[in-house]
Amino acid sequence: MSLPADSPPPQGVDPTAPAGAATRVPLAIEDWLTVIIMALLALITFVNVLVRYFTDASFAWTEEVSIFLMIVLAMVASSAAVARGRHIRIEYFADAGPVSRQRALARLGAALVALLFGLLAVLSARVLWDDVQYGETSPGIGVPQWWYTMWLPILSLAIMLRAIGLWWRGGQPAADNPELPTSPAVRDEERAP
Repeated sequence: MSLPADSPPPQGVDPTAPAGAATRVPLAIEDWLTVIIMALLALITFVNVLVRYFTDASFAWTEEVSIFLMIVLAMVASSAAVARGRHIRIEYFADAGPVSRQRALARLGAALVALLFGLLAVLSARVLWDDVQYGETSPGIGVPQWWYTMWLPILSLAIMLRAIGLWWRGGQPAADNPELPTSPAVRDEERAP
């Protein structure tokens, strides 16, 4: 979207700030993981529907694996949302007032997200240790429970590191790769005169 040269910047935008700061770890990692997980979920569901339709039976493992993949999907998408500054917030407060206040609130939000997911990583690591120590198995298919729980501390750490990166950039969201496709709404705004 282009603005006339004499128009003021949109509310909440610092005209001296870069459009988005670069990250050390590319956001394409989360984007590709999201695509892969969604494809796996669709494939598992499709195969289960076909098996049910043609045999009147179902794969017992599909529900357990699907639930696990949905949780991983939510965590991976949360990591990308934090890095891009699109996490949940009250925009009335976050986008109002002077740019310095907005940036301070963005940094405070990033610090709180990092604290929350750091705590979640520690607590879920304790759950992982218990699963390994006591040999817990999953209720559906009987695989070791730690196969599932090991991803919670890992992904919590990833979200925590993305939040630290957001804080380090002064609350400026990470730049999306301009070579990747964007949503139709963004493309329409870019085409508008």
